[in-house]
Amino acid sequence: MRILITGGTGLIGRSLCQFWLAQGHELYVWSRTPERVKGLCGDAVHAVAELRELDQVPLDAVINLAGAPIADRPWTQARRKLLRDSRIALTNHLVSWLASLPKKPAVLISGSAVGWYGDGGEGVLTESSPVQSSDFATQLCADWETAAQAAEPLGMRVVLIRTGLVLTGKGGFLSRLMPLFKLGLGGKQGSGQQWMPWVHLDDEVALIDHVLHHAEARGPYNACAPEPVRNQDFAKALGQHVKRPAFMAAPGFVLKLMLGEMAGLLLGGQNIRPERTQDIGFEFKYKDLKSALANL
Repeated sequence: MRILITGGTGLIGRSLCQFWLAQGHELYVWSRTPERVKGLCGDAVHAVAELRELDQVPLDAVINLAGAPIADRPWTQARRKLLRDSRIALTNHLVSWLASLPKKPAVLISGSAVGWYGDGGEGVLTESSPVQSSDFATQLCADWETAAQAAEPLGMRVVLIRTGLVLTGKGGFLSRLMPLFKLGLGGKQGSGQQWMPWVHLDDEVALIDHVLHHAEARGPYNACAPEPVRNQDFAKALGQHVKRPAFMAAPGFVLKLMLGEMAGLLLGGQNIRPERTQDIGFEFKYKDLKSALANL
């Protein structure tokens, strides 16, 4: 297959490139820094600076994962604009370009996040659940999904991947936590009762591959292991994994003072089940946190 990937140099995108190159697919990565693509994604990947370079390439699928990291910096007005532009404006541009093609790819698989639901409290959430609470992250995800769904009138199948916290030894939020936990400075955030939906990177990649080849898949799918954990249980499990105590709690009011509205990413949560994901026959390799951490 000929596949275009946006966000190919990111955490998930790099693993997707390695996975699909091994399967013999022809990959194109649209990037603002095309000179970095081969070093990060593989020598066989075609780097694309402008979409018009692909006007004559008969693509089979588009994977849209581009987006600036949401939790790296406080949400100043400038940061909010960057977060929206890197997701929504980019997706609008991508769909406009797709509309100009005489022959459209069959499918657009677009990134989203469990933040779409907002803070769900204790309620069990599936892909059919409505938004639970509204904040900046919720609206960001909603507008991102709406932008991607504009490809449906073009005759394309649109799949939305609502991703939880991605566990990997290759970077991501776990790499930021590990130094603290190894020093015995890890612990819960706030009450520790909030739910943490998570997914192993290998399962994230496998799910995207699954919906690519599953012609009936369309709409939202939760990329979350079927056994979410509470924040305090995650901290305890990670502490046990590195053989250190995990009792250095971060009080909620301190996080709110430091991070403002962004603290909601840590203090809120979602008790999510991947109902539609499992209904299309996807099998998670890492269903529980213990097995995921052991692998990493």
